[in-house]
Amino acid sequence: MSQTAQLHVSFAGPLVTFQDGGRFGSLRFGVPASGPMDRLAHAAANRAIGNGAQATTIEVSRGGIDLDCVTGSVTLGIAGGDCVVDHRGSIESGWTVITMRPGERVSVRAGEWGSWSYVAIAGGPVVSRWLGHSATHSMSGLGGGALVVGEKIDIAAARVESVRDGEIPVPDFARSTGRVRVVMGPQDHHFEDEAIVAFRESPYRVTDAFDRMGVRLAGAPLPLREVLSIPSEPIVRGSIQVAGDGVATVLLADHQTTGGYPKIATVVSADLDAFTQLRTGDVVEFEPVEAAEAVSIARHRAAQIEEYLGTVVSPGRTMTHRLRAENLISGAVADHGSLD
Repeated sequence: MSQTAQLHVSFAGPLVTFQDGGRFGSLRFGVPASGPMDRLAHAAANRAIGNGAQATTIEVSRGGIDLDCVTGSVTLGIAGGDCVVDHRGSIESGWTVITMRPGERVSVRAGEWGSWSYVAIAGGPVVSRWLGHSATHSMSGLGGGALVVGEKIDIAAARVESVRDGEIPVPDFARSTGRVRVVMGPQDHHFEDEAIVAFRESPYRVTDAFDRMGVRLAGAPLPLREVLSIPSEPIVRGSIQVAGDGVATVLLADHQTTGGYPKIATVVSADLDAFTQLRTGDVVEFEPVEAAEAVSIARHRAAQIEEYLGTVVSPGRTMTHRLRAENLISGAVADHGSLD
């Protein structure tokens, strides 16, 4: 049953924005797709409460968010990094479904790992859209926008899905192992031989130069043969671009649409969601694969995700939910009735 509800933002850290599945089809016009940094977690939070996988969520950075329920009741799905969820003074795991009622607060804070979490709202928030999507482009603010303290979030068709309350199973591929598969190129021929060896064999660390556009890596330098000698060309999410200083940057959700820096490799899409959950100081090693293998990896991961989301969407996704749905006391007909 749907109703109206309203949430109040009593605290919001930096880079807390509204995101839907992404604004695709406009790169040729210079418009980034944006969307969630971790597409798997975004979809899981949505599907766990019965929303479509691409519906609008609140993307929460490590800074966290506090939401107060002002009017109405509504169910939230939360997934992403190992965040800590405080609801009515009870600490929940970072992958969970909870139902908020008027006067209650939920706080989401960073846990032991991960950089991004997603708060899905059953029914969806009323937000601004740009080119038909709520996905927020962080540099311009276009889309649903960044959340600020004091903001009111209206939910026009709020749903209570309390039967779904409880933990969301976390797939084993949600967290990075530190090994990131890549396809070399398309400009690897612009790098010195020692750069290719270093990229393939040396560990790199995630730096604090990290936002929705990309993350700079620290490690062995990647010297170029011909610095900045290629024309600007289209860029995709996961491109590893190297500037004249030999420093690599992995481009992420809000990446620019074109660029002229050589790209030594591209991260295989199956590894990109988990990569975005890394934190400053985390170590990554790149594992080159051939393009055909990357396609197979991507197809296999897509099948894994489809199967996983099919499990998540079920109200009986865990043993706890299954027990709640069963009548375990056979013969009980009413509190004043008799037992057979």
